[in-house]
Amino acid sequence: MHVIDREGVDAALDFPVLIDAIEAALRADITLPVRHHHAIPRIDGDATHLIMPAWHSSANGFLGVKIVNVFPGNAARALPSVMGTYVLMNGDTGAPLAVIDGTRLTLWRTAAASALAARFLARPDAATHLMVGAGALAPFVIRAHRAVRPITRTLLWNKTRGNAERLAAEFSGEGMAVEVADDLEAAVREADIISTATLSTTPLVRGAWLKPGAHLDCVGAFSAGMRETDDEAATRARLFADVRASVLKEGGDFVQPIKAGRITGSAIEADLFDLARGTFRFTRQPDDITFYKSTGSAIFDLAAAVLVAKASGIAP
Repeated sequence: MHVIDREGVDAALDFPVLIDAIEAALRADITLPVRHHHAIPRIDGDATHLIMPAWHSSANGFLGVKIVNVFPGNAARALPSVMGTYVLMNGDTGAPLAVIDGTRLTLWRTAAASALAARFLARPDAATHLMVGAGALAPFVIRAHRAVRPITRTLLWNKTRGNAERLAAEFSGEGMAVEVADDLEAAVREADIISTATLSTTPLVRGAWLKPGAHLDCVGAFSAGMRETDDEAATRARLFADVRASVLKEGGDFVQPIKAGRITGSAIEADLFDLARGTFRFTRQPDDITFYKSTGSAIFDLAAAVLVAKASGIAP
């Protein structure tokens, strides 16, 4: 059995290929059980333990499971809040093929699924992208969206400005300008695409700030008790999800306005399965505001893990 670390994951993946692979996986015959979700009480912030299996239902496929731990208190330890391990197995025999750095895999696949949603939903001419949050996921989301839309300006806002400055400096070293924003409201009002990747429990982005035609892309706040947007964001926008059932259970940005009676679950027009399979045909009016909420799916992990295994010569 092979062990593939973060460097191996980075060497194997690029966003255009991964985005296409996730779209193909959404159309494939893959079994996707409900993920196990366990809360772990902690003094420094309750942690979450997730177990996420998926497998190809046809022959010559793969079986995989990701084990994820989300520890919000890790930020104070200079450690990632999300850590994971992915085990990829032969779908016909169950034999283990590889243990993959699940933390790195999660960053790649989350950003790629986010960009896939933007490819379906955001205006084709979207040029200004705002990234809210400067954590580990942020640089991946920034790069992924540049793979699907003609982004010429990237804004970055973070509660702690120094973290945003450090990330902007990393991009500057690569020859890409990222502007640190101090005024979140002003940045949201300018942006064509607003991505959020935080563990916030209170709204950061207000619906009143969204300009006509904006696309809101919330990939953080993965539990019902977390949220990155207010109720007005949900009432002003056309709503979409990565996996409808999961978002209605765990996506606080939709769950909380539903509980408040501001929207109903039927307001979610489609999820990524519907969009990829063509069972929902999205037609955008120029002023439509779209809102994509992600809580994550094992199908994204399996698609990414298979790409990593093939690029590493482990699987044909």
